[in-house]
Formats: sequence, structure tokens, C-alpha cells
Amino acid sequence: RNSRLIPNAIVRSKGDKTTYFGHQLQRCRDYSALHYRLPFEKGYLVDWDAQKAIWDGVFSSEVLNVDTAESSLLITEPYFNLPNIQDVYDQFVFEEYEFHSYHRCTPASMIPYGRLFQAGGPSPPECLVVIDSGFSFTHVVPIINNQIQWYAVKRLDVGGKLLTNQLKELVSYRQWNMMDETYIMNHAKETCCYVSTRFFEDIQTCRSNPKQNSIVQEYILPNFSTNRHGHVRVPGEESPATDQVLHMENERFTIPELLFRPDDIGLEQSGLATTVAASISLLPDDLRGMFWANIGLIGGSTNFPGFYERLSSELLSITPVEYDLQIYRSEDAVTEAYRAALAFVKGPTFSTHAVSREEYLESGSNASRRKFPGWQSSGLTGDPEISKVVHESTIEERGQPSKKPSRPRMRANTTSSRRR
Repeated sequence: RNSRLIPNAIVRSKGDKTTYFGHQLQRCRDYSALHYRLPFEKGYLVDWDAQKAIWDGVFSSEVLNVDTAESSLLITEPYFNLPNIQDVYDQFVFEEYEFHSYHRCTPASMIPYGRLFQAGGPSPPECLVVIDSGFSFTHVVPIINNQIQWYAVKRLDVGGKLLTNQLKELVSYRQWNMMDETYIMNHAKETCCYVSTRFFEDIQTCRSNPKQNSIVQEYILPNFSTNRHGHVRVPGEESPATDQVLHMENERFTIPELLFRPDDIGLEQSGLATTVAASISLLPDDLRGMFWANIGLIGGSTNFPGFYERLSSELLSITPVEYDLQIYRSEDAVTEAYRAALAFVKGPTFSTHAVSREEYLESGSNASRRKFPGWQSSGLTGDPEISKVVHESTIEERGQPSKKPSRPRMRANTTSSRRR
């Protein structure tokens, strides 16, 4: 069935002075100066009142129209989710909504059941790496036989939210004050930005003629009084002199560059390619070749034009010579986990992976811990160093190399595979 994307937010519009809960945002006609109340903070669900208000709308007759007592639920949770938050998930699912049964998992754990790796064969590879670049973070997640290898999972503290906020600051400093225009600037980011495969050349192009060069785009800000949305001016397009225009120059590629160079804004973390290599280096020696040959991309931030080519180029330069490199792209990286989860639900084993309401009423959250073994029970906490990193703070970098990498030399011709 077709998927429907619903903002996980409560949004207050200053324009029409109306509050919208999740699915209701599509009714909004004035997207200027929207104030977002997000249930998730730094990747973790912390505002349960807001989340319940959004879920109430999703389960209502306006959207899914489900009888929760007769339904099963599959819900994804953050990587390294905290045990007390997981317990509240259980309470909400079974006590607030009284679902018949449910399965809780991370997005990457569903990918082997989907079609992302189908080009490599009819069945998913036994060893694979999922790069999940989402709203709050980018995770590198190795999987062996459908089991996440938590000791090798890496997190990069760069996601779509940080990129949008960074673009807001740059544009507000250089042109218009857009600090309150999260919705508009997120659209400008998705419309205009790209990952550069020749960063220094693009920088030089912008410096040589700042206002007129092959990179500059004019983003026409929306005019909600005429119900006109923001868009990039096409050649020959005439517009009124009253139009407000953002001149998108090096912002187009310096913003997504943070995925590959987080130290550009002072984050003491390695870029994405080095993070992938660091994750694979922790895995068994005799399996590493399989991981290099099965890297999949999901999450909205992987949709930037040039992302695949840049990652291929950087990984190619650091892949051990005895291994092949293969990167798989999704038809829709935003909904890839959803479609994989749908295949999992339709499979014959879903009922054995789900916790029933009867099991929860009998054993509480212990029933979920038995059915959903996460990073806490994977042996990760047995390593005192890793355990210390995980438990000191939910927002600290986990296991990343602290040394700043030098920018690798870019190659003229990028490819997703290499054979030696």
C-alpha cells in the first residue's frame, strides 16, 4: 500500500494563528514563521504528551481509522534507545492504546527484509552495512544474519535538522533573517543543496564571480497571500519586482559538506567515509570483504544529488585493495525502512517476533526485553570503555575516532565498485 508521510510535530502557525497536530499540517496555507513542538529531542522521545496528541490523530478516522485493540503495531525506535524510554513505549502501546500486539525495532534492522539489496541476489546478503542518515543523526549499522552488531555501530552527530539550522544561520547572516522560517529553509535545502564531488573547484567558482556563475541559484521565497510556494527560478522566468529572492551560492554545497567534514563547524568527529571504515574495522577479519561489498543507503539526507558519487569516491580511496566496494541506493530513501518493515509484517515469522498484550499484562516490559533484544543485551555493556561512553550522556559521540581526517583527494571518475 502507499505510504503517507506525516510530520511528527505539533505546529503553531503565526500566520493563521492555528495549531496543527501532525497530519493536520497539510491544511495549513501560511507556512511562514511556523513554531514546531517536537516530541523528539536529540534523537530521543522525551515529550510524550506531544507524541500522544500526534498518535491520536494518526489512529483516528481522519488517517488510519484503526481499532487498536484489534490491530498489531510495528514501531521503529532510535538506535541506542534508553531502557526507561523503551518501557514507556510499552506502556503507551498496551495501556494507552491497548494494541493486540506490537514489534519494536530500529529502522536498519528491517532493511534485510526489503528490496534495497535485491540487485545483489534474490536473498539479502548475510553481512551488510546500513548507512541511515536521518533527522537527528547519521548512523553506520553493520548487520550479520539480520542481527545488528552493536559493538561496531557508529554515530555521526549530523542529520537533516542540523543541516537546516546551519542553512538558516548562513542565510540570515548573509541575506534575509530566516531564523524563524524552519519550514521554508528546509524546503530550500531539499530543493537547492547538493554534495560536491569537486569541493575546492566549486569554492573557486563561487569566489571568481559571486553573483553570476554556474552554481548560483535564485530561490524565490513563497508568497502565501497568493498561495505560491517557494521554488528555484528557471531560466527565462519573469517574476514581479516585489518577489523576495535568496541567492543560493556556496551554501548549496557547503551545507551537505558537513556530512563528510563535520569538523568544519567544530564537531570533533570523522566524516562519513572514515566512520564507515572505522565501523567495518571492528568486525571479524574474514567477513569484512562482505561488508565492503554490501553498503546500503537510507534516510532523507542520502537524497542530496552527488551524495552517492561523493561517498563512493571517498570510500574507494580507503577500501582495502583485496575487497570490492558496492553501494546500493534506494528508490525512495525516506520510506525504504517502511517498505522493508511492511515486507517483514507480511512474512510468516512476524507473529513470533511480536509481543502480545497478554504477554505484557503478565510480564510487563520484561516480555519486550525477551522478544526485542537490543544493544543493552548484546554484550556492548560488557566492554567498560564502550559502556562508559554510552551511559555518560545520550548526546555524546559513541566510539568515533577523535582524530580529524585530512580531506581525501577526489578522483575524476567515481564508481561504486572496484575489482583487483
